[in-house]
Amino acid sequence: MAYSTSQQLTRYYDLYKNIDVTFTKEVIGLLGLQTQHVFIKTDGRQWPCVIHSSSLLGAKVIAGNKNGLVAVIQKDTSALSLRFSFIDSENKEPVTFFINAKALGFSPYGNNNDLMLIQLQYIQRAPDFLIEKLGFLLDANVNSARRKDDRVLITPDTMRKTGILRKETIVYIQGVPRRCILRDISFSGAKIIMMGLAQFVRDKEAVLRIDFDEPRAAIGLHGQIIRTEDVRGRKDLVALAIHFFEAEVPMTYKMHLNSYITTQTKHDINRMQSEKIRMQEQQEGQPQVKPANGTPQTMQPSAQTAVRTGL
Repeated sequence: MAYSTSQQLTRYYDLYKNIDVTFTKEVIGLLGLQTQHVFIKTDGRQWPCVIHSSSLLGAKVIAGNKNGLVAVIQKDTSALSLRFSFIDSENKEPVTFFINAKALGFSPYGNNNDLMLIQLQYIQRAPDFLIEKLGFLLDANVNSARRKDDRVLITPDTMRKTGILRKETIVYIQGVPRRCILRDISFSGAKIIMMGLAQFVRDKEAVLRIDFDEPRAAIGLHGQIIRTEDVRGRKDLVALAIHFFEAEVPMTYKMHLNSYITTQTKHDINRMQSEKIRMQEQQEGQPQVKPANGTPQTMQPSAQTAVRTGL
């Protein structure tokens, strides 16, 4: 994940600051959270805890209460901070920071009275690193619904930008592995080409495997074959359209695809803006003549000039 600009961080904060992210095993791995280095700091001591969920305004943590943590916090709520620790995916170095907070409430976690769920509210703006981490994840989740039908054609360039290791892969149809080639992908599905006959695979459930790099992961995408097409000039091949089951699409896949789609959108916008500026500069740079009626007009290139310049 590339470092975000200040404009992007502001956008993430404004859009997603109130949304809680539950720290599942998948989310912890994606964010690079170092769970063994997360603490509540209060009364001059650090108390180990587990992040249950966090937004950009606060967090819920699970901590043991055998040593009287709740009593300590209640005695002085003004001197509390939550310590986060991540491994930065860019340089593989640890990133650690404290966020000053206050406790809003306590409740037993599950049936164990020794474990407490503590609700914290940040009393300072979350660090940029946390805004980028949570914002990028939430943005991928939102775009997976809003831009679910945006298709990415599989080429060497898009493979490099999405982190796909190879277009040759495996699809499991009714549990049977079949070799195939990725043709295009989206948040909601994919198109593949494989050997076979359409009537034997249409409407069958399938699991498409895609291998990603950085981080290295083999992702299984569960869905259903909803359409088949002939491959021109190849009677032994068939093109299959797979629709993924939305609730089962891994966040890893969404984040890889979102990184490419948002970057490409920014590139297209910048290209269009540059083209607009270039056209304006060309128009402003053309000499004007003043005809008899006194209205300025832009000189048009002669036929000879138009042929030479390609206009």
